Amino acid sequence: MRAALVDRYGAPEVLRIADVPQPDPGAHEVLLRVVAAAVTSADARIRAARFPAGLSTPARLVFGLRRPRRPILGGAFSGVVESVGARVSDFVPGDEVCAMTGMAMGAHAEFLVLAANKLVRKPAAVSHQDAAGVLFGGTTALYFLSEKAVLRAGMSVLVNGASGAIGTNAVQLARHFGAKVIGVCSGANAELVRRLGADRVIDYRTTDLSCVAERFDVVLDAVGNLTIASGRRLLTPQGRLLLTAAGLGEIMRARGNVAVGSAPERAADIERLLQLVAQGRIEVVHERSFELADIALAHRLVDSGRKRGNVLVCPGQS
Repeated sequence: MRAALVDRYGAPEVLRIADVPQPDPGAHEVLLRVVAAAVTSADARIRAARFPAGLSTPARLVFGLRRPRRPILGGAFSGVVESVGARVSDFVPGDEVCAMTGMAMGAHAEFLVLAANKLVRKPAAVSHQDAAGVLFGGTTALYFLSEKAVLRAGMSVLVNGASGAIGTNAVQLARHFGAKVIGVCSGANAELVRRLGADRVIDYRTTDLSCVAERFDVVLDAVGNLTIASGRRLLTPQGRLLLTAAGLGEIMRARGNVAVGSAPERAADIERLLQLVAQGRIEVVHERSFELADIALAHRLVDSGRKRGNVLVCPGQS
């Protein structure tokens, strides 16, 4: 099978397409044909060893000291069941599913093997591209807004980075929960963010957040350019600061009304997001879809920091 390999850390050009052995599923596993997979900021960080401030050494211990321990990246995908292990009874060949692969990654390939209990059935009303696109940003936004902020109707939410993968989902989920939403993005993306549900948009190119006098019940930073101090300054007295891209300093100091970390990859959350997409309550925003052979271009677009929503790679395309 064809796969995108990262043999060493570096720029997008380190990616190469190669033929590698197709994996065989174990007793409790499923062999999947990948139709669409997201190329996320997490993939780009691992490829470049560009980890949040202060986390470079521990991250290299996890992902590989001199090169990625797992050379096939990609942690969010949608695809079709090809075959199942001897003890798998919940799925059969032809089933359309999606999932997040966690530390195993491996979705930037034509096929991958994954434990059956990680799979979620894809609704017929949701395309493979939308299913793959909603997972990374959607699970992050849902977890932080619903569990860390306990968002309720009538609250005000500032989404910093409102046009990205996390931000586009955060704007829509906050609106779905009945909140008043203010999005921070470039002026070029203002119309998109308003269409997704923002009541108002702040153009970061013309307005510095340090000059904003308004206070918010929830501030969600999907960019990583807010500190605990600068984020707390934007909060109401009972407000919550959500740092989804925190560096080591923020992680060490986070307490009280500050939440950091990563979202768990729970099937129930994925099913909830897929139903919202199927019902038309969430629009999955895609910047562009690439063939597997052009995955370096996908990484370059993610590296630019200017993508709108999601970037996808479709291994089945030729």
